[in-house]
Amino acid sequence: MREKTATPRQRAEELREALHEANYRYYVLDAPTISDAEYDALLRELQELEEAHPELVTPDSPTQRVGAAPLEMFAPFAHRRQMISLGNAFSEQELRAFDGRVRKLAAGRSFVYTVELKIDGLAIALHYRHGAFERGGTRGDGRTGEEITTNLRTIRSIPLHLRGKAPAFVEVRGEVYLKLSDFERINEQRAKNGESLFANPRNAAAGAVRQLDSSITARRPLSFWAYQLAESDPPLDVATQWEALEQCGAWGFPINPNIRRVDDIEAVIAFCNDWEGRREELDYEIDGVVVKVDDLALEEAMGAAGREPRWAIAYKFKPREAYTKLLDIGVQVGRTGALTPVAILEPVVVGGVTVRNATLHNEEEIARKDVRVGDMVIVRRAGDVIPEIVGPVKERRHGALAPLFRIPAQCPVCHAAVDRPEGEVVYRCTNASCPAQLKERIRHFCSRGAMDIEGVGEQLAGQLVDRGLAHDIADLFALTREQLAGLERMGEKSAQNVLNEREKAKTRPLWRLLNGLSIRFVGSQNAQVLGEAFGEVDALEHASMEELTGVPGIGPKIGQSVWLFFQQQQNRQLIARLKAAGLRMSQPRREVPAASAAAGKTFVLTGTLPHLTREEATAQIVAAGGKVSGSVSKKTDYVVAGEEPGTKLTKAQELGVAIIDEAELRKLLA
Repeated sequence: MREKTATPRQRAEELREALHEANYRYYVLDAPTISDAEYDALLRELQELEEAHPELVTPDSPTQRVGAAPLEMFAPFAHRRQMISLGNAFSEQELRAFDGRVRKLAAGRSFVYTVELKIDGLAIALHYRHGAFERGGTRGDGRTGEEITTNLRTIRSIPLHLRGKAPAFVEVRGEVYLKLSDFERINEQRAKNGESLFANPRNAAAGAVRQLDSSITARRPLSFWAYQLAESDPPLDVATQWEALEQCGAWGFPINPNIRRVDDIEAVIAFCNDWEGRREELDYEIDGVVVKVDDLALEEAMGAAGREPRWAIAYKFKPREAYTKLLDIGVQVGRTGALTPVAILEPVVVGGVTVRNATLHNEEEIARKDVRVGDMVIVRRAGDVIPEIVGPVKERRHGALAPLFRIPAQCPVCHAAVDRPEGEVVYRCTNASCPAQLKERIRHFCSRGAMDIEGVGEQLAGQLVDRGLAHDIADLFALTREQLAGLERMGEKSAQNVLNEREKAKTRPLWRLLNGLSIRFVGSQNAQVLGEAFGEVDALEHASMEELTGVPGIGPKIGQSVWLFFQQQQNRQLIARLKAAGLRMSQPRREVPAASAAAGKTFVLTGTLPHLTREEATAQIVAAGGKVSGSVSKKTDYVVAGEEPGTKLTKAQELGVAIIDEAELRKLLA
C-alpha cells in the first residue's frame, strides 16, 4: 500500500514546526541539532511552498523573518501597563539604602532578591495572541512607544510561536542587543565600505530595530533576552520573578543564564562586585546589575514612586578603563579646519571593543594631563563617549621624557598656515580648499543628520576629492553614474543607489541643508531653529545681524557666523548651484507662541527620549524661548528624563528640581 503524500498545507505545517524547533534549540538551548545548510534547505522549501500557495502564509511563519516592505513611519504602540524606568544606585551605600527602604515597605514580611545582568540594549515589549507573535514595540516614554513588529520578526531568538500551552494573551518584555563579536565584524565591514562606524553595540542595535525598512534589520545579527512576564490573560499561577522567567523559558524565550536568587543585600553587593570585575568575559555589553524583590505580590503592594518602581533598582558599573601604550599623536583636520590631536594607541580591548585611537581634544588638554608619546596611559570608554585618555601612568615612565606635543605650524594635509583665533583653544587650517576639509564637508553633508545620502561615506568622499570629481558639495549633484561606477568598490548597482539617494535628498527640509553646509557653530539643533524661523534660504541669505540674533536661541556668536557665511561670494555661488540642482531649500515656518510655558525656563536632558533625539529636543526648547543646560543646579527649572537616565536625575531629586518626561515636555512646548 502506498504511503499517503502530505498536502501542501500539511507539509507547510511540518516545515514551520521543524524550523521553530531548530530556532529554539539553537538560540535558547545553544544545542543545535541540524546544520546551517539543512536549516537553509528547510526554509527554502517552505518559501517555495508559500510562494506557490500564498494562502498558506501565517504571521508566525519563519519566512516572515526576512523583512517586509518599507514603512513610511512607525505607528504608536500603546503599552497596556506602563514600562517604567529603574532608579539607579552607584555605590554599595546606595544599594544598602535601597534595601532599607524595601524592608520598611515590606513591614516584616520575608523576601529574597533576584539579581540580573543589566544588558546594554533596547527594551521592547512583545504581545502574543493564542501563542502566536502578534505585535511588538519600543519602550518610548513608558506609556507609548513605536510599533516595530516587522523588524522584531527578523530577530531569530524571538519566538514567533510559543512552545507548549500558552494563555490567550501574553506580554513578555526584554532587551534586544548586539553581540560584541558581531559589532566588531559590522564595524570592520563599514570601515571597508568607507561608512561611519557605530559608537557602540547599543547604538547599532537601536538603529537597526528602528529602521523603517525591515530588510535592513534582517541583515543585522540581533539577539534577544527576556526579563519580564508583564501580563497574561488569564493570569498564570506564578508568585515570583524567578518562576515567571522559568515560564518564559519554557515558552521558548532565551533567558540570560547568569540570573541568581540571593538572600540579602550583602549577597547582592557581592554579585555586583563579582560581575563588575568579570564583564570582560562576556560577548555582550552589560552596564550594571538589576536588583528585584522576588515576590510579585510584594512588588504590586510596594508600587512606584513617580516613574520608578520601589521594588527594583539598577546598580550601575563604573566606566571601563584599560592601560596601553601611546605610540604617537596624529592630527585630524575637520570640516571647518579644526586641527584635533588624536592618540595612536597600541590596540587594547576596553569594554569588549578594540580601541586603537582616542581623542586628545586640544593642545591645552594634552599639557594639562601631561600626556607624552611613549607613555603608558589610561584609556576610558563610557557609554556613547568616544574613547579618551584619562592620563599617563607616571610611575611607569623610564628614561628621558618625550617633549609635550605641539600643533604644527602648517596643516599636515595641504601645508597651509595654521591659525588660532583669539579666545579659542582650537588651531585651524586657513585654507578653505584644503582636501581634508573638503572630504569631511562632503561626508558630513551626506550624513544621516544632514542630507542623509546613504552610500556616501568617508571612503567614497575621499575618492571623489582625490580624483578631482568634487571640489565642493554642489559637485555631488553633477556626478554621473559612469563616474561613480568607475570608482573603487563601486559598480553600476552601487552607483545607481547613490544617485537614487541623491534624488531623495533634494526634497529634504531647509534645516538639513543648513546643518550640511558646515557653517561654524551651526549644528542640527541650531539649524532647526533657523529653518523654522526663516523658512526659506533666500530669507536667511538676506537676513541682517539683528534679524539673526533676534531669533530665540541664536546668540551673537552663531548669528555672526551665519551672517558671515552668506556674505562670502563663494558661498552665495554654492547656494545658487545647489538651487539650480533642484534642492528644496525651504520648510514650514514655526511661529513661537508669545505665552510659551517654556519661555525663559532652563531645561536639562538626561537619558534617551522615546521620539526626539537630544538635538531635536534642544532645538524645540530653544525655539520656544527656553534654554538647555548640560548640568543640574538650583537654577534648573526642569529635568527631562528619558530611558536610562544618568546621574543628572539623581542630582535633580536631591535638589528638588521638577522631573518631567517627553510627553510633559511636549505640553510645555505646545
